[in-house]
Amino acid sequence: MNKNFKIWLEAIRLRSLPVSVSGVLMAIGIAVWQNHFKWIPAVLCLVFAVLAQVVSNFANEYYDYLRGADKKGRVGPRRGVTEGDIKPKTLRNVTYITLAVACLVGCGLIPYGGWQMIPVGIAIAAFALAYSTGPYPLSYHGLGELTVFIFYGLVPVIFSYYVIAGRWEALAVLGGITIGFMGVNVLLINNYRDMEDDIDAGKRTAVVIFGRKLAAAAYLFNGFMAIAMLSPLWLLIYLNGTMSLWTYVVPALYLVMHVSTWIKLNRRTGTALNPLLGETARNMLIFTFLMLLAFIF
Repeated sequence: MNKNFKIWLEAIRLRSLPVSVSGVLMAIGIAVWQNHFKWIPAVLCLVFAVLAQVVSNFANEYYDYLRGADKKGRVGPRRGVTEGDIKPKTLRNVTYITLAVACLVGCGLIPYGGWQMIPVGIAIAAFALAYSTGPYPLSYHGLGELTVFIFYGLVPVIFSYYVIAGRWEALAVLGGITIGFMGVNVLLINNYRDMEDDIDAGKRTAVVIFGRKLAAAAYLFNGFMAIAMLSPLWLLIYLNGTMSLWTYVVPALYLVMHVSTWIKLNRRTGTALNPLLGETARNMLIFTFLMLLAFIF
């Protein structure tokens, strides 16, 4: 693999992208199940969600570098700009170019969701940057998890469903809460691993504030709450007489994977925690993909 290509793949943080994809997949599944699916806005939502997360990842790397939060030889995956593989100015420029492309894609959703999509898009763009920079960077003040819950859970599911189906839906809210809890766990793993580095950098994540023991307990709790939030969906499926094996298998499979990852979380330290971020995102993606299949078939 070309070295430069690999460096930029690391900056994109492929293992974290299931967080943005999962919210849209949940919205697509609900829309298909209710016979309100439109494929063009669905594709636009997927592209926009991925681009918005890439912007956030680029901005996080760039502004953490400026603040000295990322250091050479860090416990987590290497950062190209910190290691000197990417020039800071280049990463900054690519960040804002990607943001501009995301905004253009987002404009394509206006015919489906109306002009009210503009403030939603502006908010998403603003928080993608505010997570790491600005006068009050959210990730430095224990607000990272709340930001992820809202902008990788509630917002993508609720508003993706709206532009795809052309209507509001209570189940999309529950789906957004589910994806929000799962997405928060991806960030928890990241901050759990980086706690010492974050303390040195003055970055007060929720893990720094509450400690690893409570963070691990929250990780386990979030997974079960994610499934519990969809209980009304299981009930609705049952009442509609469409109960199938999928109804039991999908949540059960996710919880088995979730608990397995949590056990590893409690037994590992340092660089051994790195694979668990991707594993947590994988659990989330498998769940939403199987849910999509369940909604379709």
